[in-house]
Amino acid sequence: MSSDPALDIPRRKVTVRQLRERRRVLRSIGAGIGLVGASLLGFFPVVKQWMSRLRPPGAIEEAKFLAACIKCGQCVQVCPVEAIKLGDLDEGFSVGVPYIDAREQACDFSCDAVQCVLACPTGALSHNTDKKEQVRMGIARLSRPNACLARLGKGFKGPARGESHDGLHRYMEVDRWTPIRIADHPYDLEMCDLCMRECPIEGAITIERDTFELGKKSGTPIVFDKCVGCGMCEMICPVIPPAIVVDIRKTWENV
Repeated sequence: MSSDPALDIPRRKVTVRQLRERRRVLRSIGAGIGLVGASLLGFFPVVKQWMSRLRPPGAIEEAKFLAACIKCGQCVQVCPVEAIKLGDLDEGFSVGVPYIDAREQACDFSCDAVQCVLACPTGALSHNTDKKEQVRMGIARLSRPNACLARLGKGFKGPARGESHDGLHRYMEVDRWTPIRIADHPYDLEMCDLCMRECPIEGAITIERDTFELGKKSGTPIVFDKCVGCGMCEMICPVIPPAIVVDIRKTWENV
């Protein structure tokens, strides 16, 4: 016993039932905090656009696309070059949603009828011909002109991305139907024109000569409104980082 009577406060006995009730309340509070945290993890990446992704061709407006996509993976299954991947856990509401990393593997927009659009069961990928921009994924842009080999008047020899790169492409002169590794298709170019040469859309990119002086060759890649943003130019560019990239979901009205 304490010598000070004021400190002699009687202790209340806590029953087993009360302890269980306290634990239940604490578990409920913890679950609520976890639920709010999980919701925020899904919400903030979308609002803050932490994960701006290149969507497959035909993707409708982003918010509607996220709502319409049921993450079935049908588009992944039919892609002839395995360009379409599914969002990881750090992508919030976009987890399990299809996207394309063009630098690693571009969309093969020359595939017949754009198979991913035909495979989509919900219309998240749409062939809506009433809208001119509907199947556009973005627009290519010469982002680093001073690094572009064509502008520097340089050629290129060897595999476009080195022997270890696993990107696939369907070379018309090799086999229209079977994609092969770009690492297995070396080049020997007097002046680099890979972005124009391997673009699946005729007339989407051209190389405009900068000089016609004898013995000098240089040119600038020019992107036209036929570009759909498939990312082939970005994948094939041998410069690191690439001299040409795709601006995601950009339209010609905003150029």
